Amino acid sequence: MPGCRWPRSRGKFGRVSAFNDIRDYVAIPRVLSLRLSPDGSKLISVVQSLNPDGKSFGTALWAVPLEGRLDRPADGEPYRLTRSAKGESAAVFTDAGDVLFTSARPDVTVKDSTDEVPALWLLPRTGGEARQVAARPGGVSGVRTAGDVVVFSSDVLDGEEAAEEEKRKARKEAGISAILHEGYPIRYWDHDLGPGRTRLFVARLGADRLEDVRDLTPDAGEALREAAFELTPDGATVIATWHVPLSNGERRTDLVAIDVATGERRTLLSQEGYDFGGPLAVSPDGTRVACARSRVTGAAVSARHELWIAGLATGEGREYAPGLFPSDVEWAPDSTAVYVAGDHRGRRPIFRVPLDGEVTRLTQDDSSYLGLSASADGGAVYALRSGIRVAPAPARIDTATGEITDLPTPAVRPEVPGTLTEITATADDGTTIRGWLVLPEGASAENPAPFLLWIHGGPVSSWNDWAWRWQPAIMAEHGYAVLLPDPCLSTGYGQEMIDRGWGDWGPRTMADLDAIVDVALARDDIDSERIAAMGGSFGGYMANWVAGHTDRYKAIVTHASLWNLDQFAGTTDLSVYWQREFGAPGSERYDLLSPHHSLDKITTPMLVIHGDKDYRVPIGEGLRLWWDLQRSGVEAKFLYFPDENHWVLKPGNAVAWYETVLAFLAQHVLGQEWKRPDSVA
Repeated sequence: MPGCRWPRSRGKFGRVSAFNDIRDYVAIPRVLSLRLSPDGSKLISVVQSLNPDGKSFGTALWAVPLEGRLDRPADGEPYRLTRSAKGESAAVFTDAGDVLFTSARPDVTVKDSTDEVPALWLLPRTGGEARQVAARPGGVSGVRTAGDVVVFSSDVLDGEEAAEEEKRKARKEAGISAILHEGYPIRYWDHDLGPGRTRLFVARLGADRLEDVRDLTPDAGEALREAAFELTPDGATVIATWHVPLSNGERRTDLVAIDVATGERRTLLSQEGYDFGGPLAVSPDGTRVACARSRVTGAAVSARHELWIAGLATGEGREYAPGLFPSDVEWAPDSTAVYVAGDHRGRRPIFRVPLDGEVTRLTQDDSSYLGLSASADGGAVYALRSGIRVAPAPARIDTATGEITDLPTPAVRPEVPGTLTEITATADDGTTIRGWLVLPEGASAENPAPFLLWIHGGPVSSWNDWAWRWQPAIMAEHGYAVLLPDPCLSTGYGQEMIDRGWGDWGPRTMADLDAIVDVALARDDIDSERIAAMGGSFGGYMANWVAGHTDRYKAIVTHASLWNLDQFAGTTDLSVYWQREFGAPGSERYDLLSPHHSLDKITTPMLVIHGDKDYRVPIGEGLRLWWDLQRSGVEAKFLYFPDENHWVLKPGNAVAWYETVLAFLAQHVLGQEWKRPDSVA
């Protein structure tokens, strides 16, 4: 198994634990994806693990055999398929069972190869060395294949294709990083857009490399930015998202069908007031597409994300399984139903959604599922199974009985400390608010645990799955009881739960949080005096709101947080989305909902955390909050990451993040003397 050096330290309660020393925790290997081979003989996963230098993560492809083979153990032990310093990702199977994947590894067949961007590689089904089959100056990202047809996406500079490599080289040698924009947006999450733009390329599988490679979308412009796309089973048509620019920085996302032979494009799904996008899945018989239809929001129009199935010939379609937010979609092999993973009351079950008939819940446990793959005989769905206390690993779900069988995993699940229980409360408007409560080992009436409220991001989201970045087990290992509530705007509780918080972020959400926190603090195994609150992104917004509207908490940690809404809404990477809900700059909602207006009421010590490469919640929010706290005399600290984005992903920085948070909480919640962590010394 990859990266099995953990655990090496003993936790608070004397047993060996990977959740005590954060260095052990970040070394835990992570299964990121799952895909079933066409013949059903194996699953393939991308596994992330700590690189030998301990400073970065790497990825590799692993196989999980589903039946005995002469050249592999019959007990189905996973085995590693690839190994390179650059790592591998985006793995898909060809119809013949070979594996296509992307990697920036150098091509040893090319003299003085200096590959810096991902190329497309093929690993033969019979084993042996992988070989590079396609490369582009702007790299290769997503890939799909059917028959001998391969479609992939690449970043392309405008102009003559033959001169692109020279143009990129000239920019680099001249030291030019400038990007001239003529439209919106210009950034996305943590990366700049441009100067290249995404296009789709089509090719044919050859003996050694892809053959007849050609640009399928030369006129795409900005239409394929962050595109989702799929290929029909006959390899004749690409179904892709297509951004259509509108006035005043707005845009609409349609679904288009592109003829592989001619490049002719027709609009398949387009509707005023709606966007169409992923997850995408084309039926095995090639007649329908399943996707998500998202309502364009407004001041009085809340977010709604629904399963939409339409015919590929006509584009006629309708909503299926109302109220179910689809996270993943997979067709049944007979094309009569889709399997959908969707949020539901703190879980993400798999549902069977027939084209005709009633929706049924296939999985009945408390787990969350992603990476769905249906077996060719229709008898099983394979998926990554995870949960609040269960790290992702492969599982088989019997489609007739719903029986769940955990499969051998390329990355052993860690033993998770503490216990998990579910609690509910009644909000002031009568709505039931539920959440997960993680309790540390030994919490009791005689030894009540200090309490930590964690507020989820989104805001349209839910606490229902394992989180590598926001891991409550770490806090439980250090003695804290952690509440993970789903207040208004949470998914999995019907549209009404989202509607009741739309345009009323702070007041409505805080009322819900107060209700369920009161229930948690009434327990005799929780210390109602030693309490703290924390959150990231929208959760950070709420942490700031809480700080300005109550003094019940001893400490507040706010990560990647919104502070001045008017400032945020005009500088985020997706201003158009947020201003639909809040209105034009200066409108009433900014005054009503911006946490910075309550600065004069903040007395609780705060730890502010922000990454400079965060484009969703720009660093200006953290800088402004930090200065406002400083000039107001509020006790505070600022943990700043010059090279991190919204999530803080580098192993060393994750260590610094947790160690600083734990030290800050220890000072203000546990009453210990402040000790600056060695990781930030």
